[in-house]
Amino acid sequence: MKKTTLLAACALSVFAAAAVQAQPVVRDGVLADAAGRTVYTFDKDEPGKSNCSGGCLVAWPPFTAKPEAAAKGEFGLISGTRQWTVNGKPLYYFAGDAKPGDRMGDGQGGVWHVISSKPAAKAAATSAYTY
Repeated sequence: MKKTTLLAACALSVFAAAAVQAQPVVRDGVLADAAGRTVYTFDKDEPGKSNCSGGCLVAWPPFTAKPEAAAKGEFGLISGTRQWTVNGKPLYYFAGDAKPGDRMGDGQGGVWHVISSKPAAKAAATSAYTY
């Protein structure tokens, strides 16, 4: 049991380290990171504030910014955690997505969603971002 927990923690730490990224972009009609991994919003969040903690963060790691990243347009950053937001909604990855382009988290629990709205997609496609 302890070995499984340790392996899960190691996998999460590797995923979390890779989760530090530049501003979201549009890939195949939805918001994603620069590598094409889909990002999601959580209905229980408040504007500019994540309400995902504990076990939630294991399944839904936050999409965080590099220290030098600057938010533009509809995109923002939560102070302290530097988690990316779109229109104030914090963004997350889904641990169940195995590869770029997967969208297995969309609709999970009725509260997790991809961002595919045209205004957000248009802003992401035309916004400049820094690494």
